[in-house]
Amino acid sequence: QVQLVESGGGLVQPGGSLRLSCTASGADFAMLALGWYRQAPGKQRELVGSIITRGATNYGDSVKGRFTISRDNAKGVMYLQMNNLRPEDTAVYYCHHYASGSWGQGTQVTVSS
Repeated sequence: QVQLVESGGGLVQPGGSLRLSCTASGADFAMLALGWYRQAPGKQRELVGSIITRGATNYGDSVKGRFTISRDNAKGVMYLQMNNLRPEDTAVYYCHHYASGSWGQGTQVTVSS
């Protein structure tokens, strides 16, 4: 079973930046296809973006051009760099391992002045 732990959330002003991290254990990290999802209060969980083993990425329409997913296989960490944050980006952000169905516990991101 893959264990996932997110970190890096917090409070940021509109237009600001944050970088989230997802640390994975329990498997060969380089072989993991992973995704970032988010869930705002009263809304369904939605895809932020994903990254496959060779590093190719895809993003949800609402974050394209502002968010970037990357991975460091040596450290076993996936990152979500979030720039030009908007109040509507406020949510709990989760990382997900597709093959096992594992989810992290989530990290809160709040964008507010």
